[in-house]
Amino acid sequence: MSTILTALKQCSWLRPKYLLFAAIGLMLAYVIPHDESFLVHPKDPRWQHCEPFKWWLLPHGIAGACALLLGPMQFSNRLRNRVRQLHRVVGRIYVGGVFVAAPLGFYIQYFQERTGDPRSFSIAAAVDAALWMITTGLAMVFILRAKVQEHRQWMTRSFAVALAFLEVRVIGGVGGWENLDVHANETIVWACLAFSILSADLVLQWQQLGPPTSLVPRLSVVKIRLLRKISNLQEPDSRSTESCKLGP
Repeated sequence: MSTILTALKQCSWLRPKYLLFAAIGLMLAYVIPHDESFLVHPKDPRWQHCEPFKWWLLPHGIAGACALLLGPMQFSNRLRNRVRQLHRVVGRIYVGGVFVAAPLGFYIQYFQERTGDPRSFSIAAAVDAALWMITTGLAMVFILRAKVQEHRQWMTRSFAVALAFLEVRVIGGVGGWENLDVHANETIVWACLAFSILSADLVLQWQQLGPPTSLVPRLSVVKIRLLRKISNLQEPDSRSTESCKLGP
């Protein structure tokens, strides 16, 4: 029994969820210094481009960062089971971040039409914002109705849409396409949006093919019960032995 439990615990560390979190960490490690380093350099030339909408960029960036950084915490089974109140608070912050960052992101892109960006890029930003808010809103509706399974599914889709922010910058930077015209970046945005919901559903289906996550705790409970039964069976034998020693 202990061998089975050890093997299951080792396999639990190889779940796709942890590989996905590692990929998100790598993307953050690339995007922050490559694309967002200008935030701490006031003399960076990109501030001239952001000057007309910099005060809209501040709440958009803070809300989006909260959603991206706190989102993975919502998929932690340990946090959800042990500190449920913290899970709920983090979830509310995530939802608030989505409904602030998404519309502001669209408005900022629409504002950049004045600097020459095409209207089609604004449409892509609108679709991105709509997908993010719809998936998050459905997740919130389902949890308010105590439908936990559906809530988790739509939260997975919501976070998959959120990851498009990182994916677009990683693909454009690593592939060298960010230096091309705006239409190349627009194509990357559409591609990431098209695969966001599909990738989320692939993750959900993959989880259903694997073993249930609660298998290890159930086996632990079974093991404890078996040990108790064995100890209870041994107690009468020890008592009978003592009675024989005390007898005439």
